[in-house]
Amino acid sequence: MLVLITYDVNTEDAAGRKRLRQVAKQCVNYGQRVQNSVFECLLDPAQCRMLQSKLCAIIAQEKDSLRFYYLGNHYQTKIEHFGAKSGYEPEGVLLV
Repeated sequence: MLVLITYDVNTEDAAGRKRLRQVAKQCVNYGQRVQNSVFECLLDPAQCRMLQSKLCAIIAQEKDSLRFYYLGNHYQTKIEHFGAKSGYEPEGVLLV
C-alpha cells in the first residue's frame, strides 16, 4: 500500500535538529521524498508498523508531529501532480 508520511519536528535546539535528521534518514530507507518533510512509501502492513515504531521512538511527542496517510493499493487514481519536479513511479526502482 502507498503511505504518505509527513512530519514536523521542532528544530529550535540541537536535539531537535538531530531528531529531524533521524526521521528523514528512516523515511529515506522506506520511500521517496516528494517535499521537504513528506515521503511516499510503498509498505506492507508489517513494514508500516515497524516504521511507525521507529519514528515514534525518535520524535519528541510534546514538540513534534508525525502523520501517516494511507492511500492504499489503488493510489494511482488518488494522486495528481502539478508544477516542477516531475513525478516518479513508486513501484519502480529507487536510486539512492
